[in-house]
Amino acid sequence: MTASPIEHYRVRSLPSRELLADRYREVRDLSIELAAPLTPEDQQVQSMPDVSPTKWHLAHVTWFFETFLLKTYLRGYEEFHPAYNHLFNSYYEAVGPRHARPARGLLTRPALQDILAYRAHVDAAMVELIGGSEEATLETLLPVLETGLHHEQQHQELLLMDIKHVFSCNPLAPAYRNRKPAMVRSLPEMEWLPVPGGHYRIGQDGNGFCFDNETPVHETLLGDFRLASQLVTNGEFLEFIDDGGYQKPEHWHMDGWAAVQAEGWSSPFYWREEANGDRTEFTLAGLVPLQHDAPVCHVSFYEAAAYASWAGARLPTEQEWEAAAIYFGLGDVSEDGGNRLASRLFAPAPATPGPAGRPLQMTGDVWEWTESAYLPYPGFSAPEGAIGEYNGKFMVNQMVLRGASCATPPGHARITYRNFFYPHQRWAFSGFRLAS
Repeated sequence: MTASPIEHYRVRSLPSRELLADRYREVRDLSIELAAPLTPEDQQVQSMPDVSPTKWHLAHVTWFFETFLLKTYLRGYEEFHPAYNHLFNSYYEAVGPRHARPARGLLTRPALQDILAYRAHVDAAMVELIGGSEEATLETLLPVLETGLHHEQQHQELLLMDIKHVFSCNPLAPAYRNRKPAMVRSLPEMEWLPVPGGHYRIGQDGNGFCFDNETPVHETLLGDFRLASQLVTNGEFLEFIDDGGYQKPEHWHMDGWAAVQAEGWSSPFYWREEANGDRTEFTLAGLVPLQHDAPVCHVSFYEAAAYASWAGARLPTEQEWEAAAIYFGLGDVSEDGGNRLASRLFAPAPATPGPAGRPLQMTGDVWEWTESAYLPYPGFSAPEGAIGEYNGKFMVNQMVLRGASCATPPGHARITYRNFFYPHQRWAFSGFRLAS
């Protein structure tokens, strides 16, 4: 099938083939680096239906390039294995049937070494495609190539989320990498930052890559509001727990309260209470003492909203969040020093002092729940073809998160980014800040 170009992405100038090949290798190499600390046994496990095995992630992102680029644009390309289209398609109905998501952990074959050979086969063909295509062809396929690279970056974050859950289920509490928590010399004071109301332009205008759900640009009218300068911390969330927050239904959405009762929630996802009463948290560095000054992480939308109610505040809407980022001049996230994957901390870090009167940690540490449902922007239209299944069909029953996290890869964060999860899900690197 023919993959349609992404309509919203405008190629301002065609990068050189060398730059495109380097960008491709950089993203692909990072996936292998992230998987390197894991044994083949680690990479096989699926600990719950929402989790995918590491080796499945490595294969699926490779399938994307093979399916949407190589089979269409590289003359004479021979697919690596005819069964892989079925095994590693995620949810693209237009491409054909696929292996059930909850059963991905049953794929003991192909072996990890076969998946790595698959990646090498596709990588060699992609380098040939980039280097040998005519300029007109390269300009046509570039939007799909960029989508594939950002898609792989999404799976790099998912890989870390998923292996953290896998390891948390192991009684040995293994560490992915041994990293000490970030130390803080002086924690800044939390401020309520006023943001003036008015008309704000929300969304991406196509000047650079974005996913289709970030478009089209549209104007929204907001009233005056205030935004917390910092994320809610573990210590602050512990006060909510100690005050009986998980036992007070008046602070919870109905479905959230039902989840508390059904699942027995009493703390964030990876917190544990030891026999001596101490609080610990499972991290990618293993089990560590709870760091009270770090942002609370791995909470559901329901928990974030319940805390906000308890605190006499609320969560910001996604429009307020983006308007605040615009108002405080946070558009160039490459310069904000946020704690993302490049820091290799693999965990949220306590806030460090920054310029007065500006919010901290808006594009790093944890994805921030908003009180906005995941819906299409006014005028949104999904691209034609299978690529159009990327975002649009998920625009129901989920909530929007903004910002970035400690696992967001380099070059993947921007203030228009719309992440989304179901309101009960807790294994993502998700936290929140308050609004008023």
